[in-house]
Amino acid sequence: MLLVIDAGNTNVVFAVHDGEAWVGRWRISTDDRRTADEYAVWLLALMERAGLGPDCVTQAIIGTVVPAALYDLRRLCRSWLHVEPLVANHELDWNMDVLVDTLAELGADRLLNGLAARQLYGGGPLVVVDFGTATTFDVVDARGRYCGGAIAPGVNLSMDALHQAAARLPRVSVGRPVEAIGRSTSVAMRSGLFWGYVGLVEGIVHRIAGEMDGRPRVVATGGLAPLFSEGTTLFDEVAPDLTLEGLRLLAGQNRDRFITDFSGQQAHTAFGHPDNS
Repeated sequence: MLLVIDAGNTNVVFAVHDGEAWVGRWRISTDDRRTADEYAVWLLALMERAGLGPDCVTQAIIGTVVPAALYDLRRLCRSWLHVEPLVANHELDWNMDVLVDTLAELGADRLLNGLAARQLYGGGPLVVVDFGTATTFDVVDARGRYCGGAIAPGVNLSMDALHQAAARLPRVSVGRPVEAIGRSTSVAMRSGLFWGYVGLVEGIVHRIAGEMDGRPRVVATGGLAPLFSEGTTLFDEVAPDLTLEGLRLLAGQNRDRFITDFSGQQAHTAFGHPDNS
């Protein structure tokens, strides 16, 4: 079975795929001080509850935008699962042209979203909107090429900034308000956050679409994708786990890169970030 590890700025998601379906999926907050042993205690207990032992994992792949977390995630795979993980980086076979000026600056999650959307939704043109710590917009053109996109602050970052910068404004949860006109401060903030973000997403996608040939299929992903899909007719598809699918597809395209004897192997590097394990 394949273990997929998606390490984002807010959460690390672990998922196991048996070749036909996802058979387990678990999430833990991102903390670059967390050790491989701490990951193992948590993950192996959850795998056991799902009827999965450590020996069931025969391959692993890691995608991360947090370079400091990579060392212990790799150690987890080596020491506890006895597999050498692939790391999503530009050296792997993506089977997709990438048209960006600085590949080293490109987050692996963005390219993984483009890869998965292209494979799952029939080529391009495509725009993937990922509601994460940052909200990213990733573009695949009609020829199936990854073309870059846009990055905006995530809705939770915006909410935290508003709370911290204005002494009398509380911290509110993100949710869809019943009405746009808030009759209390908290409801007014929630309205501004939700509908303001819907407007931001619609506006950016509209501008991106104006620079593309043909109307793009718009795919929403990330934990807040189902929530924001309720406030707009913009999205053709809602796929909260698109990055996991990208990692699964990338692993399948690089089967020849997996090794069974991982002692003394040269460590791969993530996008522009050396790993000193």
